[in-house]
Amino acid sequence: MKQRKIPMRKCTGCNEMKPKSELIRVVKAPDKVNEQGEVIEKGEISLDLTSKKPGRGAYICKDINCFLSARKAKRFERAFSTQIPSSVYDSMEEELTKSE
Repeated sequence: MKQRKIPMRKCTGCNEMKPKSELIRVVKAPDKVNEQGEVIEKGEISLDLTSKKPGRGAYICKDINCFLSARKAKRFERAFSTQIPSSVYDSMEEELTKSE
């Protein structure tokens, strides 16, 4: 029987390649636009513990230190090409510590 390929992703905190199932997805929801193509509302950035939310994703280890190093180096802002308020970071950090 053929062996299934394990999807690998890179952690934005420690830059290590790991199996996708060992990482947590951080997602930026799609922007809401009107009929003219103008952005009405920016997409929300949040943790995606189920890996089912639509949008652009970045992956992080379940370790809080990886999250903190990614936050310090502004790697999420680079991955999503947008400014992220500290309140969003704080809520993600709280949710990450709660899920551990």
